[in-house]
Amino acid sequence: MCVTAVESRPAGIVGASQSPSRRPIGARIMAFVALTKPRIIELLLITTVPVMFLAQQGVPDLKLVLLTCVGGYLSAGGANALNMYIDRDIDALMDRTSQRPLVTGMVSPRECLAFGISLGVISTLMFGLTVNWLSAWLALGALLFYVVVYTMILKRRTSQNIVWGGIAGCLPVLIGWSAVTDSMSWAPIILFGVMFLWTPPHYWPLSMKVRDDYARVGVPMLPVVASNKVVARQIVIYSWAMVGISLLLPLLGYTGWFYTTVALLAGGFWLWEAHGLQNRAKAEVTGGKLKEMRLFHWSITYVSILFVSIAVDPFLR
Repeated sequence: MCVTAVESRPAGIVGASQSPSRRPIGARIMAFVALTKPRIIELLLITTVPVMFLAQQGVPDLKLVLLTCVGGYLSAGGANALNMYIDRDIDALMDRTSQRPLVTGMVSPRECLAFGISLGVISTLMFGLTVNWLSAWLALGALLFYVVVYTMILKRRTSQNIVWGGIAGCLPVLIGWSAVTDSMSWAPIILFGVMFLWTPPHYWPLSMKVRDDYARVGVPMLPVVASNKVVARQIVIYSWAMVGISLLLPLLGYTGWFYTTVALLAGGFWLWEAHGLQNRAKAEVTGGKLKEMRLFHWSITYVSILFVSIAVDPFLR
């Protein structure tokens, strides 16, 4: 399904009353940091570092961990900055994005574009020269997929945007593994699958909450084009598949009893929340009674707990 996007793109910076270069230097620095979306990158690093412990079956070289984290931050930050550059027209019209640096005029579009490209180039070279080139190409692939495939092609054209666009957010698990081993294995591929299946039921509850924002700018997130019942049913389907995939790690011998226990308990609570949301959607409750954000917040806790258990598990086997 294709929904027509916003027809006009702002010619300048919305709300800009003075040149960005004349803004206070401290505020400008914080604005450039905001372009990288630090809170999102925190979650990406949570899925990167524990995989390095799994690949090492113990504590990996701490210098390597630091270089991987810095390279990963720069790469993801560059992708996020370019995402804001491309989406600056709709960001100006959505409540949840109305304070982003390009909208407020703290950073100009030209500065944002140059900043995003520079971070991408620096991160690729840093990965290649200090970690390995497999990790470098994976990081560059994640950046290009997020910017080109998701932001430029899928986001404004299909309700499956977050499903396939979420692949970019799955690649950090491959980067974490390749940083240690300079190769691939079934373990990171399984965790890639977990993150792929995690992304839609993580993001759709938030999309349900801000449905009007997306509808206003013509972005066809699934909750915009489908009923709560349909969205909740899809969330349950993806949730069961995600929990099932997560249990392949112990079945194939990559993890032991600790990870298995955490995956079962955390996954069980996830399914409880997912089915609770589905039941409330079936009852056609609306507004705050739908409690869609409960699953959104738990999804962040879930992935944090699951991946921490991956890092701890090698020491308890």
